[in-house]
Amino acid sequence: MKDHSERTRNKARKRVNDHMSRYLKTEGEDGHIWGGVPTLLLTTTGRESREPYTTPLIYGQDGDRYLLVASRTGAPRHPGWYRNLCKTPDVQIQIMAEHFPARARTATPEEKPALWRIMAKIWPPYEEYQSRTEREIPVVMLELKA
Repeated sequence: MKDHSERTRNKARKRVNDHMSRYLKTEGEDGHIWGGVPTLLLTTTGRESREPYTTPLIYGQDGDRYLLVASRTGAPRHPGWYRNLCKTPDVQIQIMAEHFPARARTATPEEKPALWRIMAKIWPPYEEYQSRTEREIPVVMLELKA
């Protein structure tokens, strides 16, 4: 018999997969706005498998850069997508029907406070997530490649 936490993880995984499937099928017409906030699809390269992994994520903007928060809802470990891009920072993003190559980097301690405010305004639960964990939740900047 599955325990409660495993059932919860499976339900969350199904919701994420359903969201991503709708986003892909409709080129973001259904899925770009999720829960009232904008989402993009981030494709990273698996740090061990070298296979592509795609994840829907809430995003913000700072000028021409896209911003992500590696919160994993305040879990003790960084999300897999973040660990992947730390090893291979060249990523692909999809916003609606548009696809872009980008390079990811983690905001420096000096950059992070202003970027965190942008993202916490878009998704206020980030503040709660940070209070749940001892790890510093990273803000990631995606800079489009020419």
